[in-house]
Formats: sequence, structure tokens, C-alpha cells
Amino acid sequence: MRKVFLSIPVLAMFVITSFPRSVAADMDASFDKGSCTFNGKKLWGKIQEVTAFPEVKVQVVTAFPDVKVQKVTAFPDTCGKWQMVTAFPDTKVQFVTAFPDVKIQYVDAFPGVN
Repeated sequence: MRKVFLSIPVLAMFVITSFPRSVAADMDASFDKGSCTFNGKKLWGKIQEVTAFPEVKVQVVTAFPDVKVQKVTAFPDTCGKWQMVTAFPDTKVQFVTAFPDVKIQYVDAFPGVN
């Protein structure tokens, strides 16, 4: 019986390329404070809550948020201002309790990033 030994770099390359694209894409996911985006998706504007296939997974927290969010009914034109809609959103979000992409805190004034 012949034994095959793989070096660590070869094994690592195999593991990385074996992931489905969605998992590999999640590994590169990042929140950008400067542009108030997650993977290019705006964290302001018209936001639709979905239960499947979100563009951003969001967790609501009471301390240490990534973005402070103010719900508005018009002019969601700056970071953290969300107008909740049911159609034609700028970004689709799913609210989760664990493993979020972005943590938000609802506020009545001064939305945005710290």
C-alpha cells in the first residue's frame, strides 16, 4: 500500500479551493466604516427585511454596534438612516441572533458609525 503525504501549503490550497463559492466569499466579507458598506452593499437607504438569501446578516445589539441605525420614513440619504420597505430595496437584510455580518443599534438621533 502506497502512502501519500501532502505538504501543508498543498493541503491548504486544496481546502481553500474545495469550498463552495458562497463560503469562500464569506471569508472575504468585510464591513467598511468609511463608506458605510458591507461588501459594497449600502447600510443606509431603502432596506428590506428577508428571511432567506440576504445581502447582509444583521444583529441588533444594545452596546458596541458597528452602525447606529435610525428608522426614517423619508430621505434615507446618510449612513445609518434606514427606510424599511417591502419592495425595490437598496439592500436586503436578515436579522440574526448569532454570527452577524454587521451589528446595529437602533437610535432616535445621530445615526452612523463611530
